[in-house]
Amino acid sequence: MFLLLKYMIHFPLTDYLCKPEDNIYSIDFTRFKIRDLETATVLFEIAKPPQCDLDEEDEENGEADTSAGRFVRYQFTPAFLKLRTVGATVEFTVGDRPVTNFRMIERHYFQERLLKSFDFDFGFCIPNSRNTCEHIYEFPQLPDDLIQLMIEHPYETRSDSFYFVDNKLIMHNKADYAYNGGQ
Repeated sequence: MFLLLKYMIHFPLTDYLCKPEDNIYSIDFTRFKIRDLETATVLFEIAKPPQCDLDEEDEENGEADTSAGRFVRYQFTPAFLKLRTVGATVEFTVGDRPVTNFRMIERHYFQERLLKSFDFDFGFCIPNSRNTCEHIYEFPQLPDDLIQLMIEHPYETRSDSFYFVDNKLIMHNKADYAYNGGQ
């Protein structure tokens, strides 16, 4: 699966490649921040609210959304597409099991075109820990005509993020992006 994802998938996926229960390590992303490294400007920041009784009640009633927490929709200004380097800081917790060789492969697409693939290593995480890691994204310099198309077609830019422990897929998250904010 690992090599398949790294070298063969060149288009956004419509389905998830694993189930939420495949995350046997109880990894939970609790905070995410994106910043422009050239100006140190925070471009996006979100934190997961503490669990509330309503969430537990929905699960008991069988109403839990299986894609909840696995999909994010972003809206940025057109200037985002001109950035060169951003830092993405994630905070996450780990359950009762040690996590070895934790890795993420993230692929970004516009329509059916692969724009960029990123491969980040989180390393080892001790059980019952809260972890923070910043990954640096070097953005590809896109031609102006492609940038214009991406602005004109909101949410047709997508990404798939695949998370592995010891080369076994345990999580698959998705996102889509619009670059027409502020217009």
